[in-house]
Amino acid sequence: MKLIRFGEPGKEKPGVHIDGKNYDVSGFIKDYDEFFFEHGGLPHLSWMLHQHNTVLPEIPAEIRLGCPVARPSKIVCIGLNYAKHAKETGAAIPTEPILFFKSTTAVVGPNDAIMIPRDSVKTDWEVELAVVIEKKASYVSEADAMDYVAGYCLHNDVSEREFQLERGGTWDKGKGCDTFAPLGPWMVSKDEIKDPHNLRLWLSLNGKTVQDSNTDDLIFNVPQLIAYISKFMTLLPGDIISTGTPAGVGLGMNPPTYLKPGDTIELGIDGLGVSKQTVVAFQQS
Repeated sequence: MKLIRFGEPGKEKPGVHIDGKNYDVSGFIKDYDEFFFEHGGLPHLSWMLHQHNTVLPEIPAEIRLGCPVARPSKIVCIGLNYAKHAKETGAAIPTEPILFFKSTTAVVGPNDAIMIPRDSVKTDWEVELAVVIEKKASYVSEADAMDYVAGYCLHNDVSEREFQLERGGTWDKGKGCDTFAPLGPWMVSKDEIKDPHNLRLWLSLNGKTVQDSNTDDLIFNVPQLIAYISKFMTLLPGDIISTGTPAGVGLGMNPPTYLKPGDTIELGIDGLGVSKQTVVAFQQS
């Protein structure tokens, strides 16, 4: 199944993507939130689609898509988790996963604009595979970790490198700015992704491909990440783990290249769809 949420920001409704078209399921499902995942929402949705797929209202193609998961309790991100990316940044290969958080206020839809923060000079891009958690996870073993996965989605882990690396403290300051987490277009249930560790992921800037890699370059794979993170915090249904970005970010270029207003980013992962964002200057909300 491919889950979507559609409508105006803050007013999104749940839907599904089937054979290239989007359909409204809000008559049967309240939202794709913690309650949905925790109380067997995915199998119920599968049953409902089997029973009622011929009567679902079609959503016009021009309707905005939001993040496919209603606000998660947390977004846990992994730094330097692709071997070639670690090399391009001059960093040592981590011996344990590097964890940081992305604020839930950074979440936007897959095709919403990316806003450069006030005083930013080093806003960067990062295509990533995101994992959505289906059930409460605490001290999970690697052997059982995949049982806790609801599905996957595409994520652009937008980052401000000066805030992240030059302002002291943790990375979080450069990761949680408004619009810095475009997610979607879909959350694809795990049964549709045969092997999450063999997916091509790519990103283009103004029509030029700058990232083009495969999740087979991950240093720590999905079961390892779930098991590791769940030692330090409880993961709740609907939480998101973003597994890191491959080589090709602006920080690693010679000279470094950063986003500016008017730039267009397009990115995708095998089976998880494509998203597209335009970069805009800071505007006070």
